Amino acid sequence: EVRLVESGGGLVQAGESLRLSCALSGFTFEDYAIGWFRQAPGKKREAVSCISSSSRFGSTSYPDSVKGRFTISSNGAKDTVYLQMNSLKPEDSAVYYCAAIVLATKCSPYPAEYDTWGQGTQVTVSS
Repeated sequence: EVRLVESGGGLVQAGESLRLSCALSGFTFEDYAIGWFRQAPGKKREAVSCISSSSRFGSTSYPDSVKGRFTISSNGAKDTVYLQMNSLKPEDSAVYYCAAIVLATKCSPYPAEYDTWGQGTQVTVSS
C-alpha cells in the first residue's frame, strides 16, 4: 500500500524558513511523481511543486509566488521528498499536502491526477 506522511510544519515568522518532509512507503515501482500542494481556508488546493522519479522530467515549481523561494528535492534513497521553503510570507500559510502519481513520471498541477495523498501539515507564517 502506497503511503505518504508529511512532517515539518509549524509556526514561523515572516522571512524565516521551514523544511517539509514527505516520507514515502509502499513504492514498489520506479515510475512516480510527487507533488506538494497547499490549501488555505476558503481557497482551492494549489500546486506548489513537483518532482519526478525520472531524471528526464526532473522537478518544477508552479506558482510564480514561490519560484526562487521554494525548492523541492529527494534524498538518495528516494524515500523522502523535501520542500525547502525560504523567505516565508504570511500568504504562504496553509495546510501543505504531498501527493503521488503512481506508474507515471510526468508531474501535474491538477490535484485530480494524483492517486494518493498524505494527511497534511499546517504551516503558519506570522507577520
